[in-house]
Amino acid sequence: MGNPSIFVFMVVGFIAQMIDGALGMAYGVSSTTFLLSLGVPPALASASVHSAEVATTAVSGLFHLRLGNVDRQLFLRLLVPGIIGGVLGAYILTAVPGDVIKPIINVYLLAMGLIILRKSFSPPRQQAPMRRQLVPLGLAGGFFDAIGGGGWGPIVTSTVVAAGNNPRYAVGSVNAAEFFVTVCESVTFFLTLGAMRWETVLGLLLGGVLAAPLAAYVCAKLPTGVLMRLVGILIMLLSLRTLYMTLR
Repeated sequence: MGNPSIFVFMVVGFIAQMIDGALGMAYGVSSTTFLLSLGVPPALASASVHSAEVATTAVSGLFHLRLGNVDRQLFLRLLVPGIIGGVLGAYILTAVPGDVIKPIINVYLLAMGLIILRKSFSPPRQQAPMRRQLVPLGLAGGFFDAIGGGGWGPIVTSTVVAAGNNPRYAVGSVNAAEFFVTVCESVTFFLTLGAMRWETVLGLLLGGVLAAPLAAYVCAKLPTGVLMRLVGILIMLLSLRTLYMTLR
């Protein structure tokens, strides 16, 4: 399709922020899935999403820090591996031709949708707090976050919480680390891609800002399990559609 207008990207940002505000995750996965379905190249989609996320992750991380939600040990063990994985993923995404990487990204997003859907039916598990596996988790989270345009929250936050860590400190520490991972990914994209389309980044930002208050209301009213199922199904359907359009 032709170049979408800024209003289309505002709608994408609005929907993605609604999902993220209500679930606490999946902004990147959702917005990247929508952008790919609109015909935006994978590298540009991920770069635009992470550029828009720099502001939101900065505010989120700062508030978590001021409210005492950050576990310093957990934060530091995720930070460096997350940055390394994110930079590596961003570089690979820009180095591989779009028509080659796009089917792979859509399969990844399809899997993320399935994971979100599965988690909506799974009761919380109580285990011993995770500490030793944080380095490989951070590497994987950063890498797939850059490659797929999102995934830090669904991969890292959900794993850390499910492993028995205190949800308050898990969410706060992962969100604080996400800002630095996002900045490093965005810088890598900028150095390899050059200037990005301002319409895409600005549209995502404006849509996200407009959706934030309503997302908080939805979070309070709609059961999390129901919302997760809707999001998982939507991501899977959009990924299947884009994968079909790519491979046909």
